[in-house]
Amino acid sequence: MSVKLSRKRRAAIAGISLLALALAACSGGGGSNAAEGKPLPTITGNPAVTLNVFAPQSADTNLATNDFTKLIQQKFNITIKWQTTTFDGGPAKEKRQISLASGDYPDLYLLIPWVDQFSQTDLQKLSTQGVVVPLNQLIDQYAPNIKKALDATPEWKAMATAPDGKIYGLPQWVDCFHCSYQDKLWMNSAWLKKLGLQQPKTTEDMRKVLEAFKTQDPNGNGKADEIPLSADVRDFLIPYFMNAFIYDPQGSSGYNNSALVLNNGKVDIQANKDGWREGLKYLNSLYKEGLIDKGAFTQNGDALSQQGNHAGSVILGSATVLHPGIFVNTGSADGRDKQYDAVPPLTGPEGKSYTGYNFPSAPGATFVLTSKATPEKQIAAIKMLDYIFTDPGQINGQFGMEGKGWTKPAAGDVALDKSLKPTFKQIPQKPGTAPRNSGWGAMAQYNNTATFRNSEAIGTDIYSQAGYERKLYEATKLYAGHEDKAEIYPFWKVWIDPSLASELATLQTNIDSYVQQNALQFITGSKNLDTDWDSYVKGLDGLGLKRYLEIQQGAYDKIPNK
Repeated sequence: MSVKLSRKRRAAIAGISLLALALAACSGGGGSNAAEGKPLPTITGNPAVTLNVFAPQSADTNLATNDFTKLIQQKFNITIKWQTTTFDGGPAKEKRQISLASGDYPDLYLLIPWVDQFSQTDLQKLSTQGVVVPLNQLIDQYAPNIKKALDATPEWKAMATAPDGKIYGLPQWVDCFHCSYQDKLWMNSAWLKKLGLQQPKTTEDMRKVLEAFKTQDPNGNGKADEIPLSADVRDFLIPYFMNAFIYDPQGSSGYNNSALVLNNGKVDIQANKDGWREGLKYLNSLYKEGLIDKGAFTQNGDALSQQGNHAGSVILGSATVLHPGIFVNTGSADGRDKQYDAVPPLTGPEGKSYTGYNFPSAPGATFVLTSKATPEKQIAAIKMLDYIFTDPGQINGQFGMEGKGWTKPAAGDVALDKSLKPTFKQIPQKPGTAPRNSGWGAMAQYNNTATFRNSEAIGTDIYSQAGYERKLYEATKLYAGHEDKAEIYPFWKVWIDPSLASELATLQTNIDSYVQQNALQFITGSKNLDTDWDSYVKGLDGLGLKRYLEIQQGAYDKIPNK
């Protein structure tokens, strides 16, 4: 897929408050046959309907005049009235909540997971209030492509299906290979070559390389201005290094900040284990030696980008990010973006060499029908989504019309996965040209299977802009397989009892924040790992760790077909 899409940040997903009083007064809306369990009408053809749709709209898109909107409206005889919000996750979520609380909610919510979407808890709460419409019957009767995708993808079906067997909304399925292994480190290979060094393989190799970057003037400008290693608050530095000491599943996705794992089938946390302590000791030693940039734990992505794109000499040696485009502009005039290559997982002193696995799809729902939608509107909406589940629907939906946003592959074009036949090729947007306003972008990214994604024609030169996605794909092969499959906690298919959701959210926020804050204090030396570790562990117990794990265990135990 495009570099632009793969760089987007996913907003954190949180539950909304109960809106029972406001909703109870207004949930009568348009009524729903499906919600009441009554048979849906059999409708042939596409009778004219008007759909009120709530959706995020980017600054360079006008959904009302968008090419794909016009295609959908013509194809399914739909008139869409848009209620739009921004791509800023906080305001987007607030506007969605207000629409629900006021009772003036739309027929359909069509969202983007990294902007804002419904959580699984949201869906369960709203279903008891009669606000959301179960989709099972609609899918069975009117959506063969969605039904086929659910049957073919058990993980996605589990993520979409509530404990009562109902599908109250559909999440996007985005089988992004490089997004699944987020704990990468990208290092300046030109510096390694100049200093006569190899890529580090162990934690001690890494120390020696970073020392050389700091002291041996690899950029050749005669100044001690090199930054050996950096990161930002979103592209967290800890997991890549921690995985040389203990399996750390944390990623930079925005919805997996917890160090929860399975320990012989029991839900557990890594942050109070000896391996975690040893990992912090190692990072503290790098920090004390000035090998980690002091801003690595506090600066935002823009500040990291300023380091990577520093005017004049290249000053950044390495960074822990999902992909190098986060810290250096692709297509840089001086070619500096071509200098960075991925370093495979390091091996720690006890021979451990893990990488975190991050489920690439966000649990919850982006397609949610409400009780305002009449049966005719429900049918029209599910037919529209069913079209997006086809390859033409996905291509047109994400990239716009043929000849404008994409084209058929030419002779000699190669698919991202070279074993596949290329099926489409994006047309690059020329710098300085007006926005195309042709596709819905990530809002149409539903049936994004590995086969579909990897059949895109991508340039074969991984150091060119046209080959950038291939660079990420090939780099990820260095990490795939290093995850500890037995320890992965499948948070994406764990449905929390709504009656416990508020308690769990408080516990998780407090525990995750405490773990992160203390990790930074131990690394930077404001806390001592020899004298303060025991009190830190007791602090976790004081925050309700036992209860937190108990609730997670209860939910995990209810997952069918583990």
